[in-house]
Amino acid sequence: MMAIGSDLLPMVTKNASWTADWAWGLPIIVLNVIIHVLGLGKIRYRTGLLAKYSFQQRHPTTGFALVLGMAALLATCLHGLEAAIWAVAYRLLHALPDARSAMLYSLNALTSYGHVTLELEYHWQFMGALEALNGWLLFGLTTAFLFAIMEKAWSTDTHDRRHSAASASG
Repeated sequence: MMAIGSDLLPMVTKNASWTADWAWGLPIIVLNVIIHVLGLGKIRYRTGLLAKYSFQQRHPTTGFALVLGMAALLATCLHGLEAAIWAVAYRLLHALPDARSAMLYSLNALTSYGHVTLELEYHWQFMGALEALNGWLLFGLTTAFLFAIMEKAWSTDTHDRRHSAASASG
């Protein structure tokens, strides 16, 4: 019985720092959600400009593909920035050995990819789970955003075709 208790002591000591995971993880989640919402707003503005030009100058399918492609590219860059924020935190905490490992781990955690063999220092492992939770939130926002962009592009395309047909017949 005594051996079991002494075996648990190092684990209990390491688990005592789990509040640090929350103290670091929650502000990073909030920061990333704010950055994401502001970034999606900027992407919406840019793709709106592209949509006006694309649907006037190109075939509707080409315009739709350009708008959605641009939105997806910019959203991917936004997710990369947010993964980099987590990676910087891991490096500041010395939870991972170098910047490359930190970024690789971060992208893995954010996307819930799960195939990277990197692990955080034991007492920071809960923070990796918080990053995965952040990834679910961010990807949910991105999915809703891309769906809204698709709806807007389709409605713009339909409106432009109806307007063109009415102009041509009048």
